[in-house]
Amino acid sequence: MKFAVIVFPGSNCDIDMYHAIKDELGEEVEYVWHDAESLDEFDGVLLPGGFSYGDYLRSGAIARFSNVMKEVVKAAEAGKPVMGVCNGFQILLEAGLLPGAMRRNASLSFICKQVELKVENNQTMFTSGLAAGESITIPVAHGEGNYYCDEETLAKLKANNQIVFTYQENPNGSLENIAGIVNEKGNVLGMMPHPERAVDALLGSADGLKLFQSIVKTWREAHVVNA
Repeated sequence: MKFAVIVFPGSNCDIDMYHAIKDELGEEVEYVWHDAESLDEFDGVLLPGGFSYGDYLRSGAIARFSNVMKEVVKAAEAGKPVMGVCNGFQILLEAGLLPGAMRRNASLSFICKQVELKVENNQTMFTSGLAAGESITIPVAHGEGNYYCDEETLAKLKANNQIVFTYQENPNGSLENIAGIVNEKGNVLGMMPHPERAVDALLGSADGLKLFQSIVKTWREAHVVNA
């Protein structure tokens, strides 16, 4: 499986994401600059964390208009797995690939620590290697991770089982303890915690690797069936 790690000016977790895929997962991966005109050669797309374009407006608001985002939307519409982590999640929200918005942390301060997540939905291509209700340890590092949506959107998220991860102890004020959601189709995941920083026990947890392994497993099963 071949992954694209999208690099925006200000990305600072692209190298972590590349390492997770190449060295820990053992799959093919390339950095793709924000002005790229095609993602057709890639099987999966990863939007890393950081401060794209310096977060000079809302987080992700400028990156949403980068040339490559037309291709990210195209990949999502084609059913390819698209994962946005931290700033990548914010970009997916701004691009309309996921519902809702991100606000400043309730504490109005930057948070960087390990958190415990509950797996709310293990029936996605990102979580098939996890158990429903399982607790996993993944670090967060953000100043604007306070997820919010209106009541109608929240009801849809619940009805469609789109809430994938929740915080065991809410670090940022996020609505309903939401830490990660998928689109209705189930192939676009946005999450604030950083699974790419939890791919080896030396980092404090290897739980994040299970998400990437789940993507590859689902992709390979689909391609064997379609072969």
